Amino acid sequence: MPFQPNEMKVFSGSSNRQLAEKIAKYIGIDLGKCEVERFADGEINIRVDETVRGHDIFIIQPTCPPVNENLMELLVMMDALRRASAKSITAVIPYYGYARQDRKARGRDPITAKLVANLLTISGASRIMTIDLHAEQIQGFFDIPVDNLWGFPIFKRHLEEKTDISKNNLVVVSPDIGGVKRASKFAERLGVPLAILDKRRPKDNIAEIVHVIGEVENRTAVIFDDIIDTGRSLVEAAKMIKNKGANKVYACATHAVLSGKAKQLISDSPIEKVFISDTIHHPELPEKFEVVSIAGLLGEALMRVRKNLSVSILFR
Repeated sequence: MPFQPNEMKVFSGSSNRQLAEKIAKYIGIDLGKCEVERFADGEINIRVDETVRGHDIFIIQPTCPPVNENLMELLVMMDALRRASAKSITAVIPYYGYARQDRKARGRDPITAKLVANLLTISGASRIMTIDLHAEQIQGFFDIPVDNLWGFPIFKRHLEEKTDISKNNLVVVSPDIGGVKRASKFAERLGVPLAILDKRRPKDNIAEIVHVIGEVENRTAVIFDDIIDTGRSLVEAAKMIKNKGANKVYACATHAVLSGKAKQLISDSPIEKVFISDTIHHPELPEKFEVVSIAGLLGEALMRVRKNLSVSILFR
């Protein structure tokens, strides 16, 4: 059923307007008119150029690099819409930054995932929508509804319909113990076995792979993860899998942060192809990367939330 102009409004921050435009096109509406400006000292100023009174508002703004700028922009935008009497505000955060600090791993560590949850709620969010949270327990940091969508159905469909990768001798590889649940769901849907890498982290952004649990010899391996940051862990995982006798190694990751020299590092690695989603926009990517859009998934979820329909059906 087509949406009437006054039923919902979708606004976009500046972090990934390309994705927001795709979502709006899927829904069949235009993006809301909003300008993001900066004062001379760098402070963020938001100007909403249309009425939002009594409307259900969806703001699309992944908190990708520059993380602090994009997060603050989202908070200021929600404050502006809340003060303009929006009926409800759903913060659509495809990539939820600061999610990797979800517990105290050492004494005196911050728990930034909870801090960001508090900031979002206080700023006016009545609902959060995201994709592949780094840790699912972050949903419990909120006292408002959270829809944590899964990205693996999008990658499954893409592998089956858009590539020539055969399921014969295919194995899905979890890059660490923490990602087993995510990777096992992907393997189960594909109908292939699962292997697990025993990874240790002596320091942040540094990983050491100790063992490969499962059979990868003479198989095509697909490493499935939620985030590619520096790319070092992914490349080391691919090298270990190749050393264990795998024929080919592919990778799928929902959030391609690609910090520093990650693009070049992955391009020079033994990985055949890296499939990533567009939760984070990259103007240019090396040939080895292939983008799988999640706009349809998010667009369908937005419409279902607005019409009070089940969102869990999207997980099937």
